Amino acid sequence: MTIQELFSLKGKTAIVTGGGRGLGQQIAEIYAEAGANVVVCSRNLEACQELSDSLKERGVRSLAFKCDVSSSDDIQYVVDETLKEFGRIDILVNNSGTSWGASALEMPADKWDKVMDINLRAVFLFSQAVGKIMVEQRSGKIINIASIAGMGGQDPQVMDAIGYSTSKGAVISFTKDLAVKLAPFNVHVNAIAPGFFPTKMTKTILGYSGEKILERTPAGRFGSDEDMKGPALFLASAASDYVFGHILAVDGGTVAGVQ
Repeated sequence: MTIQELFSLKGKTAIVTGGGRGLGQQIAEIYAEAGANVVVCSRNLEACQELSDSLKERGVRSLAFKCDVSSSDDIQYVVDETLKEFGRIDILVNNSGTSWGASALEMPADKWDKVMDINLRAVFLFSQAVGKIMVEQRSGKIINIASIAGMGGQDPQVMDAIGYSTSKGAVISFTKDLAVKLAPFNVHVNAIAPGFFPTKMTKTILGYSGEKILERTPAGRFGSDEDMKGPALFLASAASDYVFGHILAVDGGTVAGVQ
């Protein structure tokens, strides 16, 4: 297999949740460049449609859907419409996410539930719906977007969002367990744990903790508009065909530098 074939997604179909902006947009764009049909969905249909239209202008087959990823009905609609259009689903990226900043002892229960619904319940529901198809196909790649915040406790002066950290820690455990369950069917389940990338969701925290975060980042910079593309392509392509249940930190060395 040539290097071009190893990383090619030609003929594959990918669903990227939260795909209209930020990290989801990076991932959707690199998959399209690698030859995949790309489906993007989120609560923000306008952003998804804008990205989908831009991909179509490049000759890529693409669909955009409004989807509440915590709703099994919305998820099933996206899955059904994707199958109707493309006949199969080869890649699922569970990227949709949210957060709520509050001290651990003051976190409102309803906000805790909201974070868990979007960051954890959605990953389970989408993985379950698509996993059934992939098991039948005897092939597939599920990539969950976790976070380095889920790998350990966070200094409240830097990040005070216990619901977010807890949900991402659960995504890491979920990824490893589902990987073991689905590996016999040639379905790969892995996760990417990003460090800090300037996005709509991180805008507030980078505004007051940016300097402290950079001090703890060996690379000395935040993630760029390109830094998620390579890792996401690796885990979606044949290049990762012997990788199961791995958590790939894309964080400028932050986790490696923790003592």
